[in-house]
Amino acid sequence: MTIIRLLARALALVPLAALPVATPIAAQAQGDLARVQAHLRGLSTLTADFTQTDRAGKVLTGTLTMKQPGRIRFQYQKGVPLLIVADGGALTFIDYSVRQVQRWPIRNSPLGVLLDPGRDLSRFAKLVPGGAGTLIQVEASDPKHPEIGRITLVFAPGAGPAGLVLQGWVALDSQNNRTTVRLSNQRFGGAVADSAFRWNDPRRSGGRS
Repeated sequence: MTIIRLLARALALVPLAALPVATPIAAQAQGDLARVQAHLRGLSTLTADFTQTDRAGKVLTGTLTMKQPGRIRFQYQKGVPLLIVADGGALTFIDYSVRQVQRWPIRNSPLGVLLDPGRDLSRFAKLVPGGAGTLIQVEASDPKHPEIGRITLVFAPGAGPAGLVLQGWVALDSQNNRTTVRLSNQRFGGAVADSAFRWNDPRRSGGRS
């Protein structure tokens, strides 16, 4: 199984429509994109519950822990032998059931848009028009590296940085494998120890993190 397919089991994206050309709408889109950029750059820590649905409709739940820059952990529900961790440099997918570990640079994954807030969103992301109500939807992709896939982030007004709260995302890999992640019970700015992003290597110990 390819790394992209492994990632697609835990992440997800959707295609975007073209941005409208009308000047007022374009100006609003720029403002919303700048607001999302400010949110990502102002985010220190985030913890939340997540629900993940893959293209076959299989649903998994768990807890997400995020700390900038570059650290995230998807801790799946009890009985699911999967773990995804980013430690600041690499994103690691661990399947404890088969003692398999896959690692790749954060920038080479759809989650790079979340974990590398220093990047200029306007260079690789655009607003998705027609969001319901006050929702802001932003699609990010790298046309030079289509194998990475695309991710659409969904934000709503709330108590997070820049007045936004990340509601979740949809990810689509190069084989059109789609995964949807929805967040709830989001908490911002709490203390998160660096040890939260450690994991046990099953190739050495056979154990779980």
